[in-house]
Amino acid sequence: MSTLSVRIPESLHKQLKEMAVKEGVSMNQLITLAISEKVSILLTVDYLKERARRGDRKTFDELLEKIPDSEPEDYDKL
Repeated sequence: MSTLSVRIPESLHKQLKEMAVKEGVSMNQLITLAISEKVSILLTVDYLKERARRGDRKTFDELLEKIPDSEPEDYDKL
């Protein structure tokens, strides 16, 4: 496990401490979770961009043509 020293504004530190108490976890756990969520989001965005880059509009349109034209189920209607 690594240690990282980070300088944050007092106001953010206070909010972090309050949230950790409210959630019943340590500040360290809350920070680790927040970083994990952000890293996951960034990795997902990179993955989706790469998938989009490899995509082919012609193939996509051909696949859409194979889908029958029908009304959506009631639970899928807006």
